[in-house]
Amino acid sequence: MRKLKQGDDVIVVAGKDKGRRGTVLKVYPDARVLVENVNIAKKHQRPNPNAGVAGGIIEKEMPIDISNVMIYNPATSKGDRVGIRQLENGSKVRYFKSNGEVLDS
Repeated sequence: MRKLKQGDDVIVVAGKDKGRRGTVLKVYPDARVLVENVNIAKKHQRPNPNAGVAGGIIEKEMPIDISNVMIYNPATSKGDRVGIRQLENGSKVRYFKSNGEVLDS
């Protein structure tokens, strides 16, 4: 079970976008995550009339290392560490380490 999943609300704790919040759009297998409106890079795009793509300079989100983000805890309004615990019925859930609140239901 992964500690970060697609759709989680995270906060950046290191790098040029430190302090920004966003939603995880994709989790890559090489320990990187794509976060909404974080780590924006300018990309020069060639026009492709067959696909209907206009040329120019576009801004797109780039992946950020998973160690540079923490999951956002709304109870404390800060980033928090996540643990995995097994319930009585055998299912595994994620929980916040600071207050023990279960993240998954």
